[in-house]
Amino acid sequence: MTIEERAKVLTLSGELITDIYSFYYQINTLFMQREEWKIIQSLDALDDLLYGSYGLLKLHPKIKFIWRNHQFSADALGYELTRNFYLKKLEPGSPFNKPYFKQQLAELDAGHGMTYFDQIVEIIRSHGNIQLFLV
Repeated sequence: MTIEERAKVLTLSGELITDIYSFYYQINTLFMQREEWKIIQSLDALDDLLYGSYGLLKLHPKIKFIWRNHQFSADALGYELTRNFYLKKLEPGSPFNKPYFKQQLAELDAGHGMTYFDQIVEIIRSHGNIQLFLV
């Protein structure tokens, strides 16, 4: 039996993703239905969630994840949002790793950095228990 035959199917409607907040809201709606808490707006938290020790993945370790209208999400979580995300991390007094975010911003501005959307997709694809379909 292949992963497609055994996997729980989840569908994300890309047009519902307009910013980082709405992405995590949708992820929590899909994956954290039976939990009394939700993951925070963090790529690290998303990665941790996909390891499967809580939420829907605790019950269904294999997921067929269909991201419909993904281009809408890719545009919403694209260059402009990502650039502003990095600039916020670089604000005076911010506790974040500024050299790291300066490098990420430089790569983005040079045209070969990853957008927030690209990073999400990379994280999801790094988990063998999740089969991602961008449609």
